[in-house]
Amino acid sequence: MTAQASTSVVELRQDGDVLLVSVNNPPVNALGAAVRQGLMAAMEQADASAAVKAVVIVGEGKAFIAGADIREFGKPPVQPFLPDVCNRIEACSKPVVAVIHGAALGGGLEIAMSAHYRLALPGAKLGLPEVSLGLLPGAGGTQRAPRLMGVKAATELMLSGQQIGAKAGLAAGLVDKPDDGTDPVAAGLAYARELLAQGAPLRPVSATPGRLADKAAAQAELDALRADTAKKSRGLFSPLKIIDCVQAALDLPFAEGLKFERTQFLACIDSPQRAGLIHAFFAERETAKIPEARAAQPRAFSKIAIIGGGTMGAGITVSALDAGLVVTMIERDAESIARGQANVEKVYNGLIAKGRMSEEAKAAILARYTPSTRYDEIADVDLVIEAVFEDLEVKKAVFKELDRVCKSGAVLATNTSYLDIDAIAAVTSRPQDVIGLHFFSPANIMKLLEIVVPAKVAPDVVTTAFELARKMKKVPVRAGVCDGFIGNRILATYKQAADYLMEDGASPYEIDEAVRGFGFAMGPFQVTDLAGGDIGWATRKRRAATRDPKARYVEIADRICEQGWFGQKTGRGFYLYPQGARIGQPDPEVLAIVDAERAKKGVTPRPFTAEEIMRRYMAAMVNEGAKVVGEGIALRPLDVDVTFISGYGFPRHRGGPMKWADMQGLDKVLADIEAFAKEDALFWKPAPLLQKLVAEGKNFESLNK
Repeated sequence: MTAQASTSVVELRQDGDVLLVSVNNPPVNALGAAVRQGLMAAMEQADASAAVKAVVIVGEGKAFIAGADIREFGKPPVQPFLPDVCNRIEACSKPVVAVIHGAALGGGLEIAMSAHYRLALPGAKLGLPEVSLGLLPGAGGTQRAPRLMGVKAATELMLSGQQIGAKAGLAAGLVDKPDDGTDPVAAGLAYARELLAQGAPLRPVSATPGRLADKAAAQAELDALRADTAKKSRGLFSPLKIIDCVQAALDLPFAEGLKFERTQFLACIDSPQRAGLIHAFFAERETAKIPEARAAQPRAFSKIAIIGGGTMGAGITVSALDAGLVVTMIERDAESIARGQANVEKVYNGLIAKGRMSEEAKAAILARYTPSTRYDEIADVDLVIEAVFEDLEVKKAVFKELDRVCKSGAVLATNTSYLDIDAIAAVTSRPQDVIGLHFFSPANIMKLLEIVVPAKVAPDVVTTAFELARKMKKVPVRAGVCDGFIGNRILATYKQAADYLMEDGASPYEIDEAVRGFGFAMGPFQVTDLAGGDIGWATRKRRAATRDPKARYVEIADRICEQGWFGQKTGRGFYLYPQGARIGQPDPEVLAIVDAERAKKGVTPRPFTAEEIMRRYMAAMVNEGAKVVGEGIALRPLDVDVTFISGYGFPRHRGGPMKWADMQGLDKVLADIEAFAKEDALFWKPAPLLQKLVAEGKNFESLNK
């Protein structure tokens, strides 16, 4: 094999009559400008050389090409543009083979679809995830994928953003041939020579309708997908643009379809939703950058203990087992630990029932799980997570026992949602080892993990918590100690704003509808019913002694709880749930309670539009978020954004509450708060940080740098 030509990231080597094009742009061979230039040069050389009979494109390292280079996001585009590269590959006069091993995602898969043949190795991962960034495949993907895969499979691949493997790619028509080998170069050269021996044609995707030949069937599939997407996308911009582009693949010649795709791609680029989604994408990568990481390495851990086998404890246990850890679960008696074990097994049995796990795989995982009622059995664990009842005295008792039994250097974590972790740490002889790990329920599914840092904790305990989050595939956010930390503290404030709106004239159903219209899956009163109204009631009673007597207090939720109406689990709450229904119905008796409370307070109800509801709801959220950042409870505004996107259902395309505020203009948000303060100066007290940023002409993004 002799070297022919190369750039720093694309090497060209000739092996006999095959030109081998190797992309080497670590870590994932992203499609930066140099890669695009190198691929263009490779096609030029292949066409110009009579000695080249075929071309093989491979990726060095772990991936084929894993998509766009995120380092180019937000910068002026550099030629050649990806659509031109893809078209040039397809126009090559010699057969081009793409050898897919590892990730071929986004633009990487568009490169592969531009080749004349596609070979996939066992670890191949194929996907078009642009929708997750508010975009669509913009280099011919919306035109080539339907021709190769058919409308349904191609459109679902683009709308879901999910990945498929080599076998699924073969079944869908995206892959021409699988290969069981581990060497992409050897596999690619062998396939290219096989094609040459057969006299295989060039076979550009653009030259044939492929699986779009039956237009009536394809149109029926697309119509069904359009209707489903319109229902599910909740105002998202790019999903319906993807549908429009596939429609163009059905209706227009290939070249015209490419032009249409480009106009839709540029419309997505200009969309505010794209700005929100890009912000969310980068913010989730920034939250792990914490001050402690500069000075402290994580402690080693492989054995952990979970105290408590309820819904939360079982979910954390499943997360730990899925991360490959050895887990001991502790409960107070035989009956409780049997329930805890059943809760864990129920998760895996559900996966088996769905065909996503085998009995053998479940047995292998549970071999690392030990249920017990004896604290002495966790004397050698490296890390403990307490997940018992949310009561300070109960948690203190657990930590006294952990202090007695656990080895020196073990990390002791509490899963509290609200309580004072400094007070919990103070009952031990080792406050430097105590930290908060606030998982969200169900813990084996929800991505957010608030890592709460008390005053005396050692830096290496904080980095250990972040390492645990990485192993569990959680999105970690560093939080300081206060009532509710980042998420629940802000939640309490905007829920209060919703309560005020309800007492002032908006029904709970109007408020929930407005919040869903904004992009949340559920409104605040639906969430209360789902979580259980008794939980919030207990919190309000706990806080009653410290409540400012001058602060406004809405008693409607208390009246509902006094009826024993705690939401879905009791069949009614703010909504009615007849025969165990999951979707609630408005309840006239609740509206009667609302009317009675208004009359008792002397409130004359007034109407609110959906826009007026959301202005107050979001102003309360942003204002409290600014206080959380200003007080150092959150490191940066982006940590607040990630908390709400990953843990509270905030619509991802809006980027989080702080990004949303930046996009509205902080001066407008502050003006709203100041206007609302004329009604209630105590609740609507502007955050000093918000006032400071507006005065200086800055935004929250300036604090993320």
